[in-house]
Amino acid sequence: MRILVAEDDALYRAMFQRLLSPEYEPTFAEDGIAAWKLLQLEDAPQLVILDWLMPGMNGVDVCSKLRAIPEKEALYILMATAKQDIDDVLMAFDAGANDYITKPFNALELEARLNAGRRVIELQAVLALRVQELQEALSRVKLLRGLLPICSYCKRIRDDRDYWQQLETYMGDHFEATFTHGICPECYEKITEPELERLENSPR
Repeated sequence: MRILVAEDDALYRAMFQRLLSPEYEPTFAEDGIAAWKLLQLEDAPQLVILDWLMPGMNGVDVCSKLRAIPEKEALYILMATAKQDIDDVLMAFDAGANDYITKPFNALELEARLNAGRRVIELQAVLALRVQELQEALSRVKLLRGLLPICSYCKRIRDDRDYWQQLETYMGDHFEATFTHGICPECYEKITEPELERLENSPR
């Protein structure tokens, strides 16, 4: 998974590089402005580590600006800082951070927090796919609300290519449905039962 790390300290950048590889594909920004520009790209990483104190624009400001953009709501932002006061922690969360880690951090703690973020991103992707599938299914269902050209005699339906298809064939092509054939009571009484009687009374 790709990850953006905004960190102005070269020592910490080297540490992140060592800890994140090879499980992640890190991209680094050396200040808040560079991080902001990279996160505006359409293919920006969805997992982000923001240092709080950076030149140009601090991590809290970057986080706040990102949360003001609806298209960036899916970003998972981990704030990394030496600030440990509870008011600072609350400020980071108020700005829209998903999680918070204090420097110097433990490598196992960083791994655990990033794994949590990764799971959230993957679940969001699955949910987005399910929503898309439901929207497509709803679009197909809406087709039934329109007028379907159907033959008055054989009950075949004309499709968009001007071909006449059996009802079950048309429905199977346009909807996720599998048909089983049966006989309703009225047809059984009018068609099936007389046919059975005819067969029973016919000379053998």
